[in-house]
Amino acid sequence: MEIKHRKLDQKGEFYIEVNGQVAAQMTYVSAGDTRIIIDHTDVGSALRGQGAGKQLVQAAVEFARQNHLHILPLCPFAKSVFDKTPEWKDVL
Repeated sequence: MEIKHRKLDQKGEFYIEVNGQVAAQMTYVSAGDTRIIIDHTDVGSALRGQGAGKQLVQAAVEFARQNHLHILPLCPFAKSVFDKTPEWKDVL
C-alpha cells in the first residue's frame, strides 16, 4: 500500500488510494510549531482488516520524527495504536 501525504496550511492528511479513490485516510491539524493532533482515521471496506490504519499512523510517526514534531492522538483509533506500540512513544 502506498501512503500519500498532503498538507494545506494547518491541516494535513495521510491517505491510501485504491483505483483513484481515497480508501483510507488519517487527518491531523498542526498545533503550534512542534505538535500535530491526529483527529480522525477512516478505513473503507476495501482495506479494512489489512493493517491500513496502522500504516497511516506509522506514516505520521515517521513524519513527526523527520520534522522533530510530537503527536497528540485524539482519534480513538490512533490512540489505541500508540498504546499498543511502545516504540513510538518518543513522538508523544
